Amino acid sequence: MHPVRELQTHLHRRHFFGRVGVGMAALSTLLSGSSAASAASPAKSSRGLAELPHFKPQARRVIYLFQSGGPSQLDLLDYKPHLQQRFGEEVPQSIYPDERKTTMSNAQAAFATTPSLFAFHQRGESGLWFSELLQHTGQLADELCIVNSMHTPAINHDPAITMLQTGSQIPGRPSAGAWLSYGLGNESSELPAFVAMSSRGSGKTGQPLYDRLWGSGFLPSVHQGVKFRNQGAPVLDIYDPPGVDAQTRRAMLDYVRELNERKFQQMGDPEIQTRIAQYELAGRMQASVPELTDFRQESAAVLQAYGPDVKRQGSYAHNCLMARRLAERGVRFIQLFHQGWDQHNALPNQIRKQCKDTDQATAALLKDLKSRGMLEDTLVIWGGEFGRTVYSQGKLTKQNYGRDHHGNCFSVWLAGGGIQGGMTYGKTDDYSVNVVENGMEVHDLNATMLHLMGIDHERLVFPFQGRDFRLTDVHGRVVEEILRVGNS
Repeated sequence: MHPVRELQTHLHRRHFFGRVGVGMAALSTLLSGSSAASAASPAKSSRGLAELPHFKPQARRVIYLFQSGGPSQLDLLDYKPHLQQRFGEEVPQSIYPDERKTTMSNAQAAFATTPSLFAFHQRGESGLWFSELLQHTGQLADELCIVNSMHTPAINHDPAITMLQTGSQIPGRPSAGAWLSYGLGNESSELPAFVAMSSRGSGKTGQPLYDRLWGSGFLPSVHQGVKFRNQGAPVLDIYDPPGVDAQTRRAMLDYVRELNERKFQQMGDPEIQTRIAQYELAGRMQASVPELTDFRQESAAVLQAYGPDVKRQGSYAHNCLMARRLAERGVRFIQLFHQGWDQHNALPNQIRKQCKDTDQATAALLKDLKSRGMLEDTLVIWGGEFGRTVYSQGKLTKQNYGRDHHGNCFSVWLAGGGIQGGMTYGKTDDYSVNVVENGMEVHDLNATMLHLMGIDHERLVFPFQGRDFRLTDVHGRVVEEILRVGNS
């Protein structure tokens, strides 16, 4: 059978009307006010699913500062002063059994207890503990909720990052930003609902980042994240080529749209509607993105606050300022990835460089949001995919050590958007190996994020391959203990 005829045969009535409803509603999200929008499925509004939000949201947007590679909780946020007296002692098997050690370190002759080289200090009125490496972030102690009891079943980078972003270690599920775009739609007609940016750490070459980490999975592809590149034009083909003016570009878009609409009438494939919507959005971004990326509008004080790298495209500081500007313009989910936290050796030197990359800009972003009244309704999340071991990977000296991957416990923090600041949630054992109080799994973090955005995580579902899927799968609970009083 001819492939076109075969596809048309497979688009049976139930599939056709179910999928076209999704495709048309996705189109209306980006083309509000157009003739295509008026043809949208009545099951959805132009701002997302008609029934969302399920209740009053505390946050309008999310900025996720993802530290790719697995930052060491022992050297940053999970203070264990008593380990200084156990320097070089063998970590007891009862605390860290062999089966939890990775093949990268399980053949070592010894597993020496490795306290942090760095001093910790209590900060703010709340007295939260921060490493000396986080001098700037520590100034915001009373805004932060530090979670020291995160844990994940994943032990290698790609499954662990995929788990944090999609709720599953197996690739192919929609990312968190795609779920929010699908559920809540887009506040901006000039920019995507979901933007991802990456930066390379100074500590070391980072783990690879795959486009599926901001992908839409089985959701309509209109909900996938748009990656802003870290060099050259922030979005490919955002500028017209020489000899093409705005009128010519508009005529081209109109013609391409007409061709796509004809093809949709012939094929009934909802992805064609997505293609139309994305062409139209790209056209509007030709005007919005140059204005977005023009930092000349920022005051000298703001630029100085983010640090000396703020004007260098692709730096973490640059991306943090971009995150604030995107948030101001209605982008709902802003994902930053900063690579280089995978410190199997030479950790003290590498982590100093990573914190120099990130600490000042992170704090500047929080202060900037707060000064503009935006922190109240912006949820900021900082963290990586897992933590690091209490034992040294490789030789331990007074000035040098490495740490292997560790999924049983790690630290993240949250701020703004309905979060109770100035508190620490969860507790680990004396070696920072296992959670002993108030554990938080990945699904709990995602359920809490959705809750703050006004979404019941058990009700945001999408049917695929015979069952309803959700970001939290069949797990997750809202961690009400970390919510601001009155917001649970």
